[in-house]
Amino acid sequence: MDLSQIQNAYFIGIGGIGMSALARYLKHAGKTVTGYDKSPTQLTQTLQNEGIQVTFEDATLHIPQNFTKENTLVVITPAVPKSHKQWNYFHENSYVIRKRAEVLGIITKDTYCFAVAGTHGKTTTSSILGHILYEAGEDVTAFVGGVVENYASNLIGSGTKITVVEADEFDRSFLRLHPNVACITSTDADHLDIYGDKASIEAAFREFADKVEDKSRFFVTSGLPLPGNTIAVEGDADFKAFNVRVGDGEYLFDVQTPDAIIPNLRFKLPGRHNLSNALTALSMALTFGIPAEKIRKSLLSFKGIKRRFSYQIKSEKVVYIDDYAHHPTEIDAVHRAVRELYPTKRVLAIFQPHLFSRTKDFVDDFARSLSGFDEVVLLDIYPARELPMEGVTSEWLLSKIENPRKRLVGKDNLVSEILDRNAEVVVTIGAGDIGEMVQDIKAALLQH
Repeated sequence: MDLSQIQNAYFIGIGGIGMSALARYLKHAGKTVTGYDKSPTQLTQTLQNEGIQVTFEDATLHIPQNFTKENTLVVITPAVPKSHKQWNYFHENSYVIRKRAEVLGIITKDTYCFAVAGTHGKTTTSSILGHILYEAGEDVTAFVGGVVENYASNLIGSGTKITVVEADEFDRSFLRLHPNVACITSTDADHLDIYGDKASIEAAFREFADKVEDKSRFFVTSGLPLPGNTIAVEGDADFKAFNVRVGDGEYLFDVQTPDAIIPNLRFKLPGRHNLSNALTALSMALTFGIPAEKIRKSLLSFKGIKRRFSYQIKSEKVVYIDDYAHHPTEIDAVHRAVRELYPTKRVLAIFQPHLFSRTKDFVDDFARSLSGFDEVVLLDIYPARELPMEGVTSEWLLSKIENPRKRLVGKDNLVSEILDRNAEVVVTIGAGDIGEMVQDIKAALLQH
């Protein structure tokens, strides 16, 4: 498929974080873009403000009449049900229909592609890398799975020569990409509804790694059983951060590369996991040829990503942090970062489980991770693309949490529950629609 021949693009699931970045890219490329999503969100409102028409009714009458099969690309998310009326219309009328990953594959084939893979850390690493390349003046577009604070967007730049993409392991999507430079941050078990077991996930990551022909341009977190440049914080590796210290709310550290030492770098995102992500982005950019001093300035100016340890309130009275974590390993990383920053304060964690299958597969690990917080509030499981599973509920997860200060509440009662707890540090965690409640929680805490 030749994207230059496409005049229009219709997105089914346009409000998704990855889909919306691709929609923005095609609009910047001069295409007429419109689409459907099941409900309005802050992200769909932003798309509409940018001139992209979005409908929330699954009806064929919302498909523009000039969107013909000869001039229109239809982009779908894997979450689209087979009963979707618009999807069936496009299918029955022989439109070109592609998954988001397939379209990204087409784009990356014609560009110099940086691909960031891993079960955790993709969004932060790709955002930092995209920021470094953009600030260095490269002709780059970065597609990221979060809204980057520096740009108020999930799209960095509008270049045509270089792309930065998240290489998503879900549905084996990352095997459609054509990376010139790539990294793997982690290979923890996840998406077992797709893969079945951890061995199958690791096999898919090895297949992804094999797509990078020049192994000097492949990077892995130290300890992963894959050949490539190794990355470590305070450990032995090809690229290592050492002499790490915390001052004025930011990390100060030195980096040892195979060729030199880069001293006194500064980075503001909390958590050793984020420091590892920054080191990975630095290593990829440095190997590409970006000067160390430009990387230094970009790391310092990077403001973070919405819903990635995102400070909503930071005062003497209360601290409120919001994070997208939806896997036990990610929750552990949030917990470690909070304890490093606020070792003596009482921490309330509010968690919305994401997917019945993930809750079922990792229920004991979720319970262990959440038990470490001082207080825990659970919401019901966010189903996303799934139907309920018998016995898989938030009540079941709650019963396994070894913490006496735990409770399951409905979203309607969440704000009042948070205020009643009067915690010194509040953390909202989850990849579902809990993100839509952040502003209400923030407003209530500020008034409390």
